[in-house]
Amino acid sequence: MAAAETVKNTVEQFTTAGNAAFKDAIEKSLAGLADANAHSKKNLEAVIASVTAATKGAEALGAQATAYSKKAVEANVAAAKSLSGAKSIQEVVELQTSFAKSAMEAYMAELSKMGEIVQASVKDSMKPLNERVTAAVEKLQAVR
Repeated sequence: MAAAETVKNTVEQFTTAGNAAFKDAIEKSLAGLADANAHSKKNLEAVIASVTAATKGAEALGAQATAYSKKAVEANVAAAKSLSGAKSIQEVVELQTSFAKSAMEAYMAELSKMGEIVQASVKDSMKPLNERVTAAVEKLQAVR
């Protein structure tokens, strides 16, 4: 009878230990899945933030280009009016030279502004993605 009792106790201990190990494994798996889901959600949020920033940058660039085009048309009309009122060839050449110089300066200034907009847009759109990459690297390093 004592042997049967010992076997029964041993089986109960193994069953209890097996159930506890199974429960722990399931809990760890579920925690891992929850962590992976949270990480994926943060990644998706970062992509959305990046696209939003890029869209804002594109809108700002489009607005800047539209404003420049409007100014350029106005400057061309003003130049044409002043050229039509010129009284000599020398005055036409001087007016045309002055217009070409101011048009080139305006164009170069515009390129600079647009470059700044693009640079800021790229920086803003990459920031959320860089943060997620940094978080992933830190997490991998912590696991090591």
